[in-house]
Amino acid sequence: MKMLCSLVVILFVVISSCNTQSQKEEGFVIHRGLNASHWLSQSEKRGEERAEYMQEKDFAKIAELGFDHVRLPIDEVQMWDEEGNKINEAWQLLHNGITWSLDNNLRVIVDLHVLRSHHFNNPNNRQLWEDKTAQENFITFWRQLSEELKQYPNDKLAYEPLNEAVSNNPEDWNNLINWVISEIRTLEPERTIILGSNNWQTVGTFKDLKVPEEDKNIILSFHYYEPFLLTHYQAPWTNLRNLTVQINYPGQMVDTTLYSNLAEEELKLVTARNGYNDRSTLDKDIYQAVRVAEKYSLKLYCGEFGCFPTTDIKFRQAWYEDMIAIFDKYDIAWAHWNYKNDFPVVNAETLEPIAELTSILVNR
Repeated sequence: MKMLCSLVVILFVVISSCNTQSQKEEGFVIHRGLNASHWLSQSEKRGEERAEYMQEKDFAKIAELGFDHVRLPIDEVQMWDEEGNKINEAWQLLHNGITWSLDNNLRVIVDLHVLRSHHFNNPNNRQLWEDKTAQENFITFWRQLSEELKQYPNDKLAYEPLNEAVSNNPEDWNNLINWVISEIRTLEPERTIILGSNNWQTVGTFKDLKVPEEDKNIILSFHYYEPFLLTHYQAPWTNLRNLTVQINYPGQMVDTTLYSNLAEEELKLVTARNGYNDRSTLDKDIYQAVRVAEKYSLKLYCGEFGCFPTTDIKFRQAWYEDMIAIFDKYDIAWAHWNYKNDFPVVNAETLEPIAELTSILVNR
């Protein structure tokens, strides 16, 4: 009888634990993901070439690797023509991507990545901040997206209104994003919304972010590519493209004794970004975002991070290990940038995983 009672108690504890875990997992729950980029965003591919770039097999591969969600960037120029009419072919691809994700038990974040009135790589374009028509168009885009996407369950799909807002005045972003959120809330009160900070979603601008009061269906988001000298070493679209100096991580990024060997222009670039970096310095930096998320009792998400392949693999691995350790420490969900393009985790042709990275990202 005593043994039977013990078994009953054990069974009760197990069931209670399962129920508690189930309660914790309610809603739009994400942990580790990939950006399905350069398909409906930042790409000149159209027609058959675009349709073939991301197929059901890609979403199946993402799930097979152990990721639980995709962040799916879309651009205005892909989804709407210059008159604001929906481009049906692109919208069908968007639905395909969502359906393939859900079929493979992946949650989805639909991210409006680039607007005609705003591009994160062109901060001098202030149209979105100063032109009322551009702002109203932005609102219209989200009304149309909501009309199309409200059919998908709230626990499977979330919205990210804009990627990497860049404005000199943080109130520009606060006013616009809160307007957009209020419009979405009239249409979908329970939909999860990903809210990023100003100036490329950097952690340093979290202190200026105005978060809607009492809205618990919000996830706060930052992007992280620090130290930039490491993560974008020789990246062709940056001013670091022609670097020749040897870099290092963790520790001092560039040995200062090498300065005498550098040409004037390279020396300026290096000295502007050189410094000591390790897990503790990254942790202290990211904690700026953690502190704000804790203040509002909201989940925190790193929607982009990654290290460009021109960086030596041993330094990339060390950086990824530190990043994942920090994410785990603070229970930060994340999506690596990206799946198979400029910061890949698989071979773009064979879809074979780059084991040196996936072994760290998904512990395999």
